[in-house]
Order: sequence, then structure tokens, then C-alpha cells
Amino acid sequence: MPPVFRFAPSPNGHLHLGHAYSALLNFDLARQSGGRFLLRIEDIDATRCRPEFEAAIYQDLAWLGIAWETPVRRQSEHLADYRAALEKLSAEGLVYPGFESRAEIARLVAQREADAPWPRDPDGAPLYPGAAKSLSPDQRRRLIESDIPYALRLDMAAASARASGLNWVERGEGPDGETGIVAARPEAWGDVILARKETPTSYHLSVAIDDALQGVTDVVRGADLFWSTSVHRLLQHLLDLPQPTYRHHRLILDGEGRKLSKSTAATGIRELRAGGAAPADIRRLVGLP
Repeated sequence: MPPVFRFAPSPNGHLHLGHAYSALLNFDLARQSGGRFLLRIEDIDATRCRPEFEAAIYQDLAWLGIAWETPVRRQSEHLADYRAALEKLSAEGLVYPGFESRAEIARLVAQREADAPWPRDPDGAPLYPGAAKSLSPDQRRRLIESDIPYALRLDMAAASARASGLNWVERGEGPDGETGIVAARPEAWGDVILARKETPTSYHLSVAIDDALQGVTDVVRGADLFWSTSVHRLLQHLLDLPQPTYRHHRLILDGEGRKLSKSTAATGIRELRAGGAAPADIRRLVGLP
């Protein structure tokens, strides 16, 4: 079977040079290996994703000379897939609802850090500090029926106990030079959110499901997602999903060494194109032949 690569942007802004590098790298690797290249639209955030940004993604990628298979998978059209996965995890006692708001979580973290530093995940966010896991089924049911917001969290201790010794094949390089067989550390993320009341999935859950359902064999993405792979490997194990290989690539940074943002007009593909840049110029700017 030929390898399958994918580029999966969110339509919540215009593409910048970092997106161009990732899309072109995936497209080039697919062509060089005789593989397939897929485009996926990760549009689960209904408050930020907009049709005009999705249309702009297609325009920018086509201008770069990238061709993809159709139909394009749009996450908003496959919520039933994520719901089924959540139901499987819930039936095994691995998911619980947390009812604290973001402000309440920040307050709890501040209280705990008055005594000692509170643990944080690889992205620097504090681990979930609440006690929702200890609520009884009746207490959870009453809170849900009261119609207050909640987040469905993975019971990381219970989940990790079922999946010791996880690893992945890394063909790129991690932040500290990790490559080859990398040991997964999902517990470093704490009880991650898998869905919210208003959004029936999360990045972690949907990316694991989508890659499996689309037959993706090679995940090529930015180094900022390197340690997220630990969570994805755990979900793949719990849901009996196939394991792709991974290649995390360098990030394209701005002049001050920061990761590019979709609000950075100076590196936006549309702005560069309007200013007279050619596709070959974009390749040169991101360091591709």
C-alpha cells in the first residue's frame, strides 16, 4: 500500500509561511514516495472557523501548486465518529465531566501554587486541578441536568494504567533531539479535555480518529506538536486504532524567533501573493527546493 500523507489546517484565519512549509513538505514527500496526499479541514471550533477562510485555504494551496484528493474531509461533517469514540471510552470508565470554568480552574491553580509550584503540561498550561473525578454518578447527572457548561476529560491515571510502555517511531526530531523510537509520556498532560458540552470533540480526539479513518500512514507536522503525540498514541491504543509514523519538522519563525501567527500579515500567503511573490519564492522563503 502506498503511504498516505495529510495537511490539516483550521479555517480560523489565512495561511502563513509556516502552513505553506508543512503543506509543501507533505505534498513533496507524497510525490517522492509514490504516495497519496490528503487535505483535511479541522473546523470543529464553530465560533472561530469561517467559510471564507476555508475557501482561502483552497485558493492558497492551489496557487502553491498543491493538488489533493477529493472529497476533502471536514470535521464538522463527522461528529458522529467522535461521539462513538467518546461513548466507547465512557463505557470503559475512562471519561468524566468537569464543571469548573476556566476562571475557576485558574483560581484553584493559584491556591495550590501558594504552597508549591503546580505541575504543567509540555505546553506550559497547568494540569487540571479540580476534583470532578470524585463526584458520584448522581452528582454528575444533577449537574449535567442543570444545564451548566462542562468538559469531558480523560481519566489519565486509569487510561495510562491500561497502556504502559507506549512509544512511536519518529523520523524527524523532537525539541531535545529525540528521534527513532520515542517513549510516550501521556501522563505529562494530566486529564486532557476530549470534548465540551458545546463542542463534541477536541483536537486530540479528532486527530486520532481522523488519521485512522483516512488511512494516514505518515503524520508530518510542526515540532510544537511533538509531545502531543503522547496523547494521540494513548488514544490510538485505547480505541484500537492503527499507529502511523511521525515526522515533526522545524517551525518557521518570525524575525524575533517566535512561532508565526495567523494574524501576522507580513508572512501571510495571500499578502505575499498580492505583493507579487511567486510559488517558487514561497519555497525559497521556507527553505524548500
